[in-house]
Order: sequence, then C-alpha cells, then structure tokens
Amino acid sequence: MKTKHSPFLEMVRGEIRLRGYSIRTEKSYLFWTRQFILFHQKRHPAEMGKEEVKAFLTWLAVARNVAVNTQKVALNALVFLYAKVLQQELGDLGFTLAVKQRHLPVVLTPDEVVRILAQLEGRNRLIFELLYASGLRITECMRLRVQDVDFTHHSICVRDAKGNKDRQTLLGKSLVPALREAIEHALEIQREDNKRGIGPSFPHLLGVKFPNAFRSAAWMFLFPSASLTKNLVTQELCRHHLHDSVARKALQQAVVASGIDKKRVTCHSFRHSFATHLLQAGCDIRNVQELLGHNDVKTTQIYTHVLGEHFSGVSSPLDRLTMLGFSK
Repeated sequence: MKTKHSPFLEMVRGEIRLRGYSIRTEKSYLFWTRQFILFHQKRHPAEMGKEEVKAFLTWLAVARNVAVNTQKVALNALVFLYAKVLQQELGDLGFTLAVKQRHLPVVLTPDEVVRILAQLEGRNRLIFELLYASGLRITECMRLRVQDVDFTHHSICVRDAKGNKDRQTLLGKSLVPALREAIEHALEIQREDNKRGIGPSFPHLLGVKFPNAFRSAAWMFLFPSASLTKNLVTQELCRHHLHDSVARKALQQAVVASGIDKKRVTCHSFRHSFATHLLQAGCDIRNVQELLGHNDVKTTQIYTHVLGEHFSGVSSPLDRLTMLGFSK
C-alpha cells in the first residue's frame, strides 16, 4: 500500500522517479527528508539551508550514533533535496563524516559451505548455491529474471546492480538442472497469472511502454513471490520477486542446524567466500574484481587480507627462533 505523504514530499517523489532512481532509493530519500523536516519542527526545507543540514547530520552522528553508511545515505538524500528539488546548492557543509572502520569479511571454509547447504533444500538451497557459485548479493539474486540466465555461455547477467551498473558473472554448470526446474516453476506461475491479466512487476514505467511484456517469459522472476502486490508506481496488481527476508530466515535456521555458531554468517558471507575461494584457487584478482562488480581493485584486495597474502613471504619471529633451535 502506498504511503500518503504531504504535497511537498510527493513533489520530491516525483523528482526521484523522473530520474529513474530505484524504489529502494526512493523510500530511503523520502524517509530522510521527512526526518530532516521533523527534526527542525516541521519547518519547510526552502526556509532552511546548509546550517540546518549540518545540524541534522551532526545530531545523527552524535546523539543517534548512526553508522557511517547511514550518515552517507542521509547526506545524499539532503543533497538531492536541495540540488534537484529546490535548485539550491548547499556548498561546503564543513561536515566530516565519521571514518568507517575496516572490518575483515566473514568467510566460510568450503566445508562450512557444504554443511550449511546440506541443511537447505529446494528453492532456498538454490538461492544460496547461486550466491556462492556466482558471487551475487542477495538482492541481485532475488531480482534475477529468466532472461538473465545464459545456459549456452554459462553466465548470469546482473542488471542495475550497485552503482546502477550491469555485469556478467559465472553460472555454475552444476546448477543448470535446478535452474531449469526453477524457471519452469516460475513460468507456470506466470501462465496462471496471465490468465487474470497479471504479470511480473517491471522497473520504472517499462510495463507502460511495453503493455504486453508481462506475458513474455523473459521478464518473469526466477524466484517469484507467493503473493500478489500493487506496483508502487502504476498501482497495478502484479507479482514481485521473493523478499530477501525469506532467504535470510532460511539461512539463520540452516546455520544453527549446521552447528556453525562461531561465525556471524550472513547472506553476504557467500559472496565473500566466492571471492576468497577464487583467489585461493589462483584466479587473477582483476577477474575477481570484474565478477564482483567492484569499481576499484582496492575493494577486492580486502580478500587478500583474509588470505594473509598482503604479508606474503613474511614469517613470524617466533618461527625464526624455532628455526634457530629454540624449543619450548
């Protein structure tokens, strides 16, 4: 159901959609715009400027102690509000975001991957096999459509990924039978939906531009939702993809059942494991960078820290003592 906003927030929504931003970004920007207005006792943003923006961001950092990424999203929302909606440049805010502390990613061993997958079955197992086989983010996996799977070249096309980029990644050959079965199941759902004039949801207004596309098998989601919903843009009844919370819940149960409780295992751990295990197998870091869709190889290099390769050739001083004849 569409949330009702003030005329001003509806205007902001219109500017966001005009530029083709994702629904997730739309929700986020509207949320932070509303929080900004409420923080300043419902003053209109046109009556405020960079000092009020700085005060709000400072409050988030000091009083709310929000994460660095949350600060960045709030800042991006307000920069969009002033630059694109109000046509007012904020200039230098004199505000420095907190420095994000680097954390090494949680990586599963091959044995741990096997143990977790053994606790999953059917659709849920296929989802996590895809995350590990192709290095997908969970949202990327949920948004996969039939046309994104190339059985001929054993590749997967990830569309409109982080940074609004498309990329190609690997398709594990062992997953072909399960994927074909999943596609047939999805298409059967589509055929039943089509009888009622319903089809999969489309990005932006693509369904308006191509009114019969909902009947095309290419546009059907690999993992369709069990229920129908209204398209947030057109308000037409459609079938969206499976929500990622379903997969997260299944993973949580599988991790507990597998006895792997000493690691904080998330959906993203399978993407981390994909990259790390490729590097361990001798894959060039530039290839891994491309498969993951990283802009900068420095982002991919975090996995060399997981492997310990950033200090390759350096031995512990205690080991040197042992070589010299020292013993306990």
